[in-house]
Amino acid sequence: MGVPGPVKRVRELLRSLNGDAGYGRALLASCALLLAMTATGDAGRALLRYDRAALAAGQLWRLFSAHLVHLDLHHALLNCLGLVLMWALFARDYRPRQWLIVTLAAMAAIDAGLWLWDSTVRWYVGSSGVLHGFMAAGTVARLRRGETEGWVLAAFLAGKLAWEQGVGPLPLSGSDPVVVDAHLYGVAGGLVAAAFLRHRSQPL
Repeated sequence: MGVPGPVKRVRELLRSLNGDAGYGRALLASCALLLAMTATGDAGRALLRYDRAALAAGQLWRLFSAHLVHLDLHHALLNCLGLVLMWALFARDYRPRQWLIVTLAAMAAIDAGLWLWDSTVRWYVGSSGVLHGFMAAGTVARLRRGETEGWVLAAFLAGKLAWEQGVGPLPLSGSDPVVVDAHLYGVAGGLVAAAFLRHRSQPL
């Protein structure tokens, strides 16, 4: 008995999201998690966000949850689109456990950076800093394989960070407040993680 048409089309979609159905399911689950966390509303955001005063009081879960909750649905959807783009570009450059290391390293770098060097940032939410960490780690893999696009990605990432540090958020960032230093710290975390990880010699 053959595979039903709709099921086959779903499987093909999942594979197209980067290489096989397992990677596709993981991507969809990640986006669903971001949207679900945001659906908790104002009360959930207040409980889960990076909050300097609450962290000082010992609410350490916020160091993790802050990167999963967003300002609103629009903000969450933008970060989901960013995740899809990072996934399409880089997912197969490292193994899943290695990407978990990159994720945790980017989160830790952002948390440490905001705590140590951005004392004026009282609260923070969003995944964009971690996404920048993904891009940094993926770019390192491309450079190590000697791929020309690695240099293009590196130039883009360096230019974006320079603009944000010198001018502010990119014009396409929208009206939502952007903590651009989180992008810088996320890149630092991604680079540190990538320095200790062995990328795949053939990503696909």
